[in-house]
Amino acid sequence: MKKNLLKTILTIVVSLAFAALFMWLALRGLDVKKIKNAFLKADYFWVFASAFFGVFAYWLRAIRWNLLFEPLGYKISNSNALWTVSFGYLMNLTIPRSGEIARATALYGVEKIPADKSFGTIILERIVDFVCMLGFLVLTMLFKHDAILSFYEKSNIKINPIILIAAILVLILGIFAFFRFKKYLIKYPFFAKIINFIDGIFQGITSIFKLKQKGKFIFYTLAIWICYYFAAYLVCFSLPETSDFSVADGFYIIVIGTLGMMIPASGGFGAFHFAMRTGIAALFFSMGKNPDEGAEIGLSYAFISHTLQIIIMLVMGLISIPMLAKKEPRIKIN
Repeated sequence: MKKNLLKTILTIVVSLAFAALFMWLALRGLDVKKIKNAFLKADYFWVFASAFFGVFAYWLRAIRWNLLFEPLGYKISNSNALWTVSFGYLMNLTIPRSGEIARATALYGVEKIPADKSFGTIILERIVDFVCMLGFLVLTMLFKHDAILSFYEKSNIKINPIILIAAILVLILGIFAFFRFKKYLIKYPFFAKIINFIDGIFQGITSIFKLKQKGKFIFYTLAIWICYYFAAYLVCFSLPETSDFSVADGFYIIVIGTLGMMIPASGGFGAFHFAMRTGIAALFFSMGKNPDEGAEIGLSYAFISHTLQIIIMLVMGLISIPMLAKKEPRIKIN
């Protein structure tokens, strides 16, 4: 118990340290008063419009998640799916990626679906979302490749291809070894628990190949990312300096924002702000504008957009707690 508590505290401290570091990098050398002024002069009609799409994406994600349980023999209520998704996002504000585990655990509490299977479907969701993000990256490279190259140079991101290839090979070998030797290891109780848990995860991941309503799954996936796109793009219209951003600029904004949220900082604090500061500075540079002005505008955009995201997470997450608490545990198998 003490070891788990220490691990949790250490994880929170590290994620907060990441947030503090990137927030310092984001604010370094900029006039904070200009950020305050941006809040005052923002057109909040567009911010509220963005919020609508942000919340609607929660509902779409809940419905899509329900589709993944059908091949596993389960049918969950959309409301339970919605509140467990909301609860998961709330937990991500404390420890990065803890929301996935919290979401699977919360769903077990109201639907009695084994956590390993629901966790597998959540991993599958992340894989599908990653593919969608790559789609936006392709669109961005087609229409805003100069801005992407500028962002790469300004952010000083260096990816060692040898390390990347080695990591992929280790992952492939690990999966191969698991399936090759699991029939021998499953004889031992300790390994049997691990193997059964991993098997449950794989059942969740492979549920996509057994989907009965593939068309609906694709439709909801596209709808979710269209909502994400509008949630990110509409905020641009709230600031005079970004109100003329094109649809292609919106592709770029969502890619940069997603990259920032991937950094293990609590709730994306600091990391998202640094990414948007750097990203919009690079976008201004590619347009022939002053990148320093772009950095200030990028940080203003980040504070408005990220604050909105956090408010949605808090409101939906806090509502989810009493909603899940009053739910009677149930299970419905097809």
